[in-house]
Amino acid sequence: MPGYDTKQECIAVDGTADLQIRSLLDRQQFADVAGEAAALGISSATWPLFGLLWPSGRALAAHMALRTLRPGDRILEIGCGLALASLVCHRRGADVTASDCHPLAEAFLRENLRLNAMLPLHYRHGPWDGEPSPSGFALRDPVVGRFDLIIGSDVLYERDDGGHLPRFIERHAQPGACVLIVDPDRSNRSAFNRRMLAMGFTLRESRLDRRAREGDAGYKGRLLCFERPRQAAAPDSAWPA
Repeated sequence: MPGYDTKQECIAVDGTADLQIRSLLDRQQFADVAGEAAALGISSATWPLFGLLWPSGRALAAHMALRTLRPGDRILEIGCGLALASLVCHRRGADVTASDCHPLAEAFLRENLRLNAMLPLHYRHGPWDGEPSPSGFALRDPVVGRFDLIIGSDVLYERDDGGHLPRFIERHAQPGACVLIVDPDRSNRSAFNRRMLAMGFTLRESRLDRRAREGDAGYKGRLLCFERPRQAAAPDSAWPA
């Protein structure tokens, strides 16, 4: 591809068949000729992060491979990157929408669907702050509507003093929705949890630790499972500082 190098790998996901995945060659890749990423606030240092396979993404994909999916449920993956979990859900026949703020996430998703002989999958642009960029790029096919299941992996890597991610989730969560976040023990988890609880979600946490073995680096993290009651969420003013 012009401006950056890619690789294609056969990725094993526990609980399901292997997937062919095109990703960036390494973290040294960068290409933003039209300035779309810069207009969205994506720096050159963070630009390649969407196009790499991360341990938490694999853990979420493995969880979704085995999770019972209710017929008719709408699923939204936030900060999908290479959308490994969305691909797993899509192959299982789920109604899934992948979303990310990176301008190349959709193109990589289309290519990985082709590599695995899958039908098209819904993709929407999903900036959590909801603000249009100066270029207007953020207005293209934004996430709309509400979902029964919202999933994400390693999405708490930055401080979110404005609470943009919890607000985004609240806007798109159906009454009675479930939110699943796989987190590698990031320090921002506590603040995120407090805000979700203040909006009326309940929380269950479970460890996803896996010991390292030959050919496997292991994993240390947890699954955050938030459930939203069917009554209205608490107002923003109820959030703790």
